[in-house]
Amino acid sequence: MENKCSKYEGLFIFSTEEELMKHLEECPDCRAEHEKMQKVSNLIGETKFYYRSKSNRIRKLKAVCALALFMFFSATFGVVNNDNELADSLMYGDTLTAEDLGFPVDSYGLLMVDDEF
Repeated sequence: MENKCSKYEGLFIFSTEEELMKHLEECPDCRAEHEKMQKVSNLIGETKFYYRSKSNRIRKLKAVCALALFMFFSATFGVVNNDNELADSLMYGDTLTAEDLGFPVDSYGLLMVDDEF
């Protein structure tokens, strides 16, 4: 039974390109291993684009989500700050009326104005 050459990994990692190629010319076992490695390398090279494009899509999606949340909260807080009745109902559970603020009002809730000057 013939022993299989096991020098390929060591030569691939630790030797120069010239030493590896010289050994590949002499050894059919290592040449077959090198061909398998080249096929795997080519497959990895073909799929690299898809992984990079997927990570780019995820990055773009995160940016779009962050921008959408920023716009939503900016609009929401802008409306709450500009609409006093809405802000009062959110803070106090009810809107504040002129009577609650201490102004003189009539039976309809309208401000009373004295005719005296």
